[in-house]
Amino acid sequence: MRASLIQIAVEEGESVESRRGRVASLVRDQAGADLVVLPELWTTGAFAYERFAEEAEPLEGPTYEAMAKAASDAGVWLHAGSISERDPDGPLYNTSLVFSPSGELAAAYRKIHRFGFDKGEAVLMAAGSELVTVRLPDTILGLATCYDLRFPELFRGLVDAGAETLVLPAGWPERRRSHWTLLAQARAVENQSFVLACGTAGTHAGVPQAGHSIVVDPWGEVLAEAGAGEEILTVDFDPGKVAVTREQFPALKDRVLGLERPRRAG
Repeated sequence: MRASLIQIAVEEGESVESRRGRVASLVRDQAGADLVVLPELWTTGAFAYERFAEEAEPLEGPTYEAMAKAASDAGVWLHAGSISERDPDGPLYNTSLVFSPSGELAAAYRKIHRFGFDKGEAVLMAAGSELVTVRLPDTILGLATCYDLRFPELFRGLVDAGAETLVLPAGWPERRRSHWTLLAQARAVENQSFVLACGTAGTHAGVPQAGHSIVVDPWGEVLAEAGAGEEILTVDFDPGKVAVTREQFPALKDRVLGLERPRRAG
């Protein structure tokens, strides 16, 4: 299976409309990949809090339409990162969108853990509540977003719901880049799953971004890692390695705590 993680640079001076068109073109260029992944809030910037409401879209808004067409044109599964979604009832959500190769919406995930410690995203956006998985021909994706990476119980719930490949778009700050790498590897090892974590480059509202998108296998080995700037990270991996790893080293079977069954979604 081939995955392309598009590490988009979000910089001042580029309009949302221009970036949306540029990213759609980058997605189309990945024809031949099986899965393409974009970062979190790449239209606005994950730390551009004052723009969340200004740039908020309905679920089926301009980013939805542009990414659905790009996925269809390229014939790829597309995790289109996340948008600032305005629910018809008023709240904002940090919502990830996944499209099939025909351009149909396969899943939407509203970020559960909001960053900010009683400010920023934590007060400007509502929290999601549903775990979401997506069945692809060769693997089952489990969806999470950025700050979710710090909460292992979410990922264990996704694994209980069948996830084999954990996909995480992010706008992770450079000052905590060491945590990004460490936690991505930890989530892969403890869940015996692939982790595909796609971050942004550039600077959001004065906050330098970590970049360094990363793909980790079920043993915690880093298969590929990007640098700091805008980059497309492409990696081939074997989804069958998840089942083999879980059979060879069946640690998940020895779990004692936290065995409640989550609701399956997506």
